[in-house]
Amino acid sequence: MTADVTHSHDRQVTIPLGVVIRKTPGMTRWAAWSWRAVAVLPGAGPAEWRELRRDGEAIEYHAATVTLELHHTQTEAYLEGISARVPSVYVVMRATSGGADGAPPYKVVLATASPFEAQHYTDSGEEIVDKVPMPEGLVAWVRDFIEAHHEEEVFRKRRRDSVTEEVVQNGIGDPRIPQTSDVYRAPSMARRGRVH
Repeated sequence: MTADVTHSHDRQVTIPLGVVIRKTPGMTRWAAWSWRAVAVLPGAGPAEWRELRRDGEAIEYHAATVTLELHHTQTEAYLEGISARVPSVYVVMRATSGGADGAPPYKVVLATASPFEAQHYTDSGEEIVDKVPMPEGLVAWVRDFIEAHHEEEVFRKRRRDSVTEEVVQNGIGDPRIPQTSDVYRAPSMARRGRVH
């Protein structure tokens, strides 16, 4: 990792993370191209849609470098993420007006190690969230941060409050007792008058 990385004893750490996006021919007539995040590059320098390689019609781009941030209050989410069968980074992209004039059709908004944060973006429906396998070195970095900051939440049984009898307030709400102002009485009871 590079010198831009902050240390795991800090309560919040960051690392630059390059995002690789692959462009391939679309599978339907409505989408000429398919764009997917396929890899991340920990410690990458700045880039803006720099072509990395071509394989036939498939092209891979270093689309952007964003900051991956870990915060000490989110360790449960990071633990969930690296405990998965395939630990992953979630790349969040937003559609742009580009595409037709050669400009990239997506902007990389965020990369996160939290599956909970990724779910939030998925639920909004405005962004595309791609799950990208986390490189081993990045898994170790996240694990070190979790070990430095994670605290298991201790289960505490709540003490039950003592039961109190419900206080009756001089017939308020009782339809058998006529009252000039009773917010608890149903309007139909007020029209009918006194119930015998």
